[in-house]
Amino acid sequence: MKESAAVQDTWASVTHATPLKRDVMYDDRAQQAALGIQLHHTDGRTTESALVLTPDQVELYAIQFQQLIAKREQARRAGW
Repeated sequence: MKESAAVQDTWASVTHATPLKRDVMYDDRAQQAALGIQLHHTDGRTTESALVLTPDQVELYAIQFQQLIAKREQARRAGW
């Protein structure tokens, strides 16, 4: 599939993504979760999109986030 120049420029200019403060959605039929995200571009623009995850990915990231939360708590106790 060939993308237009506008689409290529948009994706090439994305610097990072941040989650939107919205509820995560789960589609039973597709067996996918969707998290709203905001894409930040090098020219200052932002666009909204979705991060789509399988159930296995949701479980994996849940474990990883729990590990991050524990590390943050350890750093707080250590005075960081």
